[in-house]
Amino acid sequence: MQIWVDADACPAVIKDIVYRAAVRTRLQVTLVANSAFRIPKSSLIGFLRVSSGPDEADNEIVDRVEAGDLVITGDIPLAARVVKKGGLALNPRGEIYSEENIAERLSTRDFLDALRSGGVETGGPPALSKRDRQIFANSLDRIITKSACL
Repeated sequence: MQIWVDADACPAVIKDIVYRAAVRTRLQVTLVANSAFRIPKSSLIGFLRVSSGPDEADNEIVDRVEAGDLVITGDIPLAARVVKKGGLALNPRGEIYSEENIAERLSTRDFLDALRSGGVETGGPPALSKRDRQIFANSLDRIITKSACL
């Protein structure tokens, strides 16, 4: 398993959890973004910069992801593409996207997008809480442990 991070929008605290997991489990992590930022010095943690533009990072991740890889993203359309390729997707709040739930998540996202396009204020998600970070860390650990058992 390799871990891919849709890094432009990923909260720093979530990246830190992923970095620690990579070192602890010896898994390769690659952050993909169209803007540069600092990453820890480790042979296990890499950075792939893509050109600016809508969905450039998403397209690069989908091109490179393999069945069984994990993608950290809050982008539901990206998660759907990853799941379709046989990968796993985990959002920064610890929700695992799967074949069983991705269609529903896409439908909800599209509905809210249509409301926003019509001028309806839908608000955004609340800030990540300590509980959210713990749920993410626990979900990440479960995925890594399950992968190691396969």
